[in-house]
This record gives sequence, C-alpha cells and structure tokens, in this order.
Amino acid sequence: MNKDFITAIDQIVASKGIDKEKLYDAITQSIEAACKKHFGTQATGKQIIKVDINEKTGVVKVFSTKTVVDELQLENDVIEIGLEAAREINTRINIGDMIDVEITPKNFGRIAAKNAKNVVLQKIKEAERQMVYDNYITKLDDIVRGQVLRRDKNGYIVKLQHAEASLPMSEALPNEEFDQSENGETKSFYLIDVKDFNTNEQRSVKPKWEPQLIVSRTHQGLVKRLFEKEVVEISDGTVQIKSIAREAGSRTKIAVYSNNPQVDPIGACVGERGSRINHVVSELDGEKIDAIEWSEDPVTFIKSALSPAKVVEVVINEKETLRGIEKNALVIVPDDILTLAIGKGGQNVRLAARLTGFKIDIKSMTQVGYKISESNELESNELESNELESNELESNEPESNELESNEPHINEYDDYLDEYME
Repeated sequence: MNKDFITAIDQIVASKGIDKEKLYDAITQSIEAACKKHFGTQATGKQIIKVDINEKTGVVKVFSTKTVVDELQLENDVIEIGLEAAREINTRINIGDMIDVEITPKNFGRIAAKNAKNVVLQKIKEAERQMVYDNYITKLDDIVRGQVLRRDKNGYIVKLQHAEASLPMSEALPNEEFDQSENGETKSFYLIDVKDFNTNEQRSVKPKWEPQLIVSRTHQGLVKRLFEKEVVEISDGTVQIKSIAREAGSRTKIAVYSNNPQVDPIGACVGERGSRINHVVSELDGEKIDAIEWSEDPVTFIKSALSPAKVVEVVINEKETLRGIEKNALVIVPDDILTLAIGKGGQNVRLAARLTGFKIDIKSMTQVGYKISESNELESNELESNELESNELESNEPESNELESNEPHINEYDDYLDEYME
C-alpha cells in the first residue's frame, strides 16, 4: 500500500460514514490471515502473526511473535528465537520473554494492497446496507413512494428515494401496468420488510444477491395508511379504522367508527363529492372501495357489511369449539337481492365475512320459507301509504287476528331456524 491508498481510504471513511478504526482492524485481520496462509504452520505449534499498518505512510510490516530461548535449546525458529538474536532487537529481553520479530516478505506490499482493497470494498457494501437499514427501518409498515425501474425474474425493481426495493409478483396488483421509462409515474408502496444483512445470522444465509427492502401493492396496510394520510379525522383519532377486508386490485371493504357523535365516519372517509375516497381509489389503480360504518352490534355490522344488498334478517349463532368460539351468521335476503348479496364470484359475502369475523351463510326468503305479511314495514319501503293505513285499521281487530297478521315467520322457517341453531 502507499500514501495515495491511505488518502483514498480517508475519503471513503468520510463519505460513507465508516468507522475508521474498525476499517483498519478489518484490513489488519485480512492481511494477518493472508500471512498465516503464506507462512503456514510448524508441527510444534502455530505461528503467531501480527500486522502493523502505518496510517500516515501506508507502510505495512509483518511480525512473528516468538519465545526467547537459549541458543542451545532452539528447536523451532518459526516460533522461537535465540537470546543473542533477540537482544539485537531489544537489549532488555530475557529468556522466556516474548518478542515480535519482523518477517515482512519481499514485495509484500502488493499482497497487502490486494487484501486491503477487498476489505474496503466489503466495508463499503456493509456501510451502504447499514445506511439503507437505518433510513428505512423507521418506515416499516408504512408508505414509501417509488418508481418501477424494471422487471426481473422475481417481480419488479422499485427506485425509492435512497435505495432500491423489490416488489415481488405476489405483492403486485393483478394486471397493473407500470411506466418503466426514465420519467415514469411515482406510486405508493407499502414497506413490508427491511433486512439487516450486517448481522451474523443474515450473513450466513444471504444468497449472492437478495433485496434488502421488500414492498407491496396488495397489503391491506396500504389501504389503511392511504386513508390515514387522506382523512384528517382518521389521523387525529376522531375516526377509527376497525377492520379491513381486501381483494387487491378488485374491491376493499373498510369498517370505520367515529368517537365523536357529531362526525359521520362514512362522510369523513368519502369526502366532499367523493374527493377523499377517490384519491385512494386512484392510488390503488381503480380498486373499488366500500366504506362501512362499524357497530359493536354484530347484526347491525353484518347488515352494513353486506352493502349494497338490503338484508331482511340476521341470526347470530356462536358455538364454542375446541379451537375457540365459532362465529356464524345466517342472513336472510329478498329473493331478488340474493345474487347482489353474494356478489360476483361470492366476493361481497366473502369480504363481509372477513370484515366482521363471522362465517356468513346467505339464504333467500324462499329458500328458508321466510314470509313477511303486508302489515310489516320493510326497509325498502315497498308498502304504499294506503297499505299503511290499512294496517292501522287492522290493529283494531281482535287480538288473535292481530297476532296472526303480524307473524313474520311460518312454521317452515321456524323449523329451518331450529335446525340451523343446533
């Protein structure tokens, strides 16, 4: 090594934030390992090698630590030195003492420089990885903005502000296309993993190349963070996100609750003329979003979760099993609403089940033998005003007739319900 190399090391230390003392320790250890390989060992014991680097001149010297012995008892000059020769180095040395003897090979500077270069490059990589880790570990489970640069065998490479991240195919929205040009569109991603490759565990298992940052476009946390960013009532705690059910790229249902009776949680999320929710939809490449008002009453919550379908009745059936409480709900809907309630491919009921935590079984009124007399008022307001007046007149009839006319169920439905609750 030479002075120019030392100057280069000083510049790297300053620009990369590498600890200078640790860097020189690593270079020293690398050169010591090379020396041990060069000199080998003797049958009587291993040679003790020490390396000294002058941090000003770049001069490298190699020493072997030897035991001082009487010349007549000298058996292995690799690990031993005679007293007379030792006193040429240090006049105060005595038999039994240890002394460092310079054994720097000729042209050793080239070997030292090669090892030093490799160590410096490795330390630069470690420093860069540490900087990435320090910059992004605080952003874990949060939104990061980035531009897709290119496609690789595992997914996409995304350019973030200070690093590159991997977007696996499993975390990309179905059929989403990216503008991979130099000035391509910047999108929101959800940071799901930050790897610390400088730990011993990660060093031992890390393959030749592995992304340090992993991002997602499908994680439901992305929806949550986008609403927190867009809706001030959520960010300040007035409105809470209770649960999210998502089929990425297609539809999401989000259950929200207001801690302030004066604040409408749905209106807060939708915004004026849909401005807030439309911005989230745009960020998710057009994914449909249903904002649902959360309720601690499971019947009310399930009815809301199945929106836009209108529900006639919800029957809760919770059973205790070996795996815990099994939460079931039987939902009755009008015949012409059954398809809407289930949704295309079962999506509506599937999302509602995830959102509420209930296993939902949807049946039409005909399927379970459920009938509602004309005297009952439905949410759909199907009854005309003259029918309502007729109901008032019927209320004056004998009690037995009133009970019969107001009975919403028939025996067939009662039997079905008994069987369901077993």
